[in-house]
Amino acid sequence: MTFSEENYLKAIYHLTASSDTEVSTNAIAEMMETKASSVTDMLKKLSEKDLINYKKYQGVSLTENGRLAAKMIVRKHRLWEVFLVEKLNFTWDEVHDIAEQLEHIKSEQLINRLDDFLGNPTEDPHGDPIPDANGRIVKVEKQLLSELTENQTGVCVGVKDTSSEFLKYLDKQEIALGSRIVFLSKETFDLSVKISVDGRELSISNKIASNLFVKLV
Repeated sequence: MTFSEENYLKAIYHLTASSDTEVSTNAIAEMMETKASSVTDMLKKLSEKDLINYKKYQGVSLTENGRLAAKMIVRKHRLWEVFLVEKLNFTWDEVHDIAEQLEHIKSEQLINRLDDFLGNPTEDPHGDPIPDANGRIVKVEKQLLSELTENQTGVCVGVKDTSSEFLKYLDKQEIALGSRIVFLSKETFDLSVKISVDGRELSISNKIASNLFVKLV
C-alpha cells in the first residue's frame, strides 16, 4: 500500500472501531480533510485490493484483510509513540505527528523487535490499546469521568481527546495516566465537576471530564 492508502485505511478503522457500522464517504472526507470526490477515487482502489467493502452511494466497511492491515498500521503508530516517550523522553503531546511518519515503515521484523524491546506494551502513552502481532487487542473496562457519580473513585486510563492543547492542559493540572481521581460533585448549572486528583482538589469543566477515561477502583 501507498502511504495515502494506509492513511485512508486507518481512518476507516477509527471511524468503525467503536460501532462496527458502515461509514459514509462524507465522514471519511471530513476525517481526512479532503473532498468527497477524492475519497471516492481512493475507495475504489482499496476495494480492488479487497481491503474494504464499497458500493457507490452506500456505506464503507473493512474486509477481514482490511481490518487486520489497519490494525498493523495502528500497532506501528502506537508502539512508536511508546518508544518516543519512554526512550527518547518526548512528552505525550509531542509524539502523534512523529508517529504518523514512522507508522509507514514496512519492516515487520523491525516492529516486532521494537515491541519486544519495549516489553510488549498493551497501551500507548494516551491509554489506547496496542494490537499484538496477530491483531489481538486487550480491552480495558473504562468510562468517561463525566459519567461517574458522587464519591466514585477511578484511575485515569486514557484520553478521548489526544490534541496537543488538551494534553498540555492535563500536564498543567498534573493529571496523567495512573492518576487516582475521586469524583466529588457536579454543578447543576454548567455541569462542571469538582474532583480530587491524588489528594488535590480542583474543578474542571464538563468538556474536560468528558474527555478523560477512568477505570473504577
